[in-house]
Order: sequence, then C-alpha cells, then structure tokens
Amino acid sequence: MTQELWDREAASFDSEPDHGLTDPRTRAAWRDLLLEELPGAPARVADLGCGTGTLTRLLTDEGYIVDGLDFSPEMISRARVKVPEARFAVGDASSPALQAATYDVVLSRHVLWALPDPLASIIKWVDLLKPGGRLVLIEGRWSTGGGLTAVQTERIVRTARAEVAVRPMPEAVYWGKEIQDERYLMISPS
Repeated sequence: MTQELWDREAASFDSEPDHGLTDPRTRAAWRDLLLEELPGAPARVADLGCGTGTLTRLLTDEGYIVDGLDFSPEMISRARVKVPEARFAVGDASSPALQAATYDVVLSRHVLWALPDPLASIIKWVDLLKPGGRLVLIEGRWSTGGGLTAVQTERIVRTARAEVAVRPMPEAVYWGKEIQDERYLMISPS
C-alpha cells in the first residue's frame, strides 16, 4: 500500500460506516467498546495509522489526549481539520517517531496486517507504552484474503507481551453491515 494510494482514498475514506462513524449507532458502539477497554481519560493514546482521525475525534471527545500518526499527508490534513485540538504527524506506523514510554495506550485499527514486518512493528509499539500501558488492536482477516487472523495476531503480540485477550467483533453495528469475515479486538493490558 503506497502513500499515494492512501492520499487518493482520503477524500472518500469516511464514507465507509466504520471509517467515518457518521451513523449514531455505529459511533456509539465504537465509543462503548473503546471506553470499556481503555484506561480512564485523560490517558494518553497513540493512534497509529489514524487515517482521517475518526477514532482520535471519538477519544478526544471523551477527554483522552491523543497523538495521531499516519503516513498519508492527505489523511493527516483531514484529521487536523476534524480534530484540531489533537496532535498529528505524518509518519510510518511501522516505526513511529514518537517518544518511548510516553503512552498509556497504543491503538491501531486495520494497520498491523498491512505493515512489512508486523513483529518488528509490535516491538516498537510496545516501546511507546508506559509501564502498565495497553496495546489495543482492531484487526481482521477479510473475505478478500487480506488481513491477519486472530491466531496470527495473537502469535505476533505474544512475542512482545505475555498477556493477550481477543474479543471477536462480528456484530454488524461496528461495520454498518453484516460481515462474513473475521474481525476482532485484541488487548494486551500489560
């Protein structure tokens, strides 16, 4: 996936129900899911592969301090408009240029599967966490053949973290439609 591809996708990215979270039910479902799994606000969150900043907006509205990172300048431009109070940077999620041991949460949605070396990325992401910090991944294995299964992702995360929990997410409310593929939330709380 190239930077140019994601720059082109930016204009229509939020039209997908799970990207823009414009439907109140979908937005509420994501809000409830994340608030259940994250430490309380004002925890500091690194939103890696933040896209147009939709999850950054949702978390900022709840009192979290969020730094967003995406390698698409156009996505970051849109995120800065959507969430002017957050900090955003253009950068590579596989090797984020963020300060180590700074974040209570490293959050990533549908990014790990697309990275050239997911294992190396996870190690770098864990380095961003304060002691006791949480790694929160939303991933999937899509009917198109792309993505990572929960078993694959868990294997990768366990190379850097001992504790891992998987929560399947088949409910249509998260995606704006019925799905036939595997989607899940993976938490590594410490």
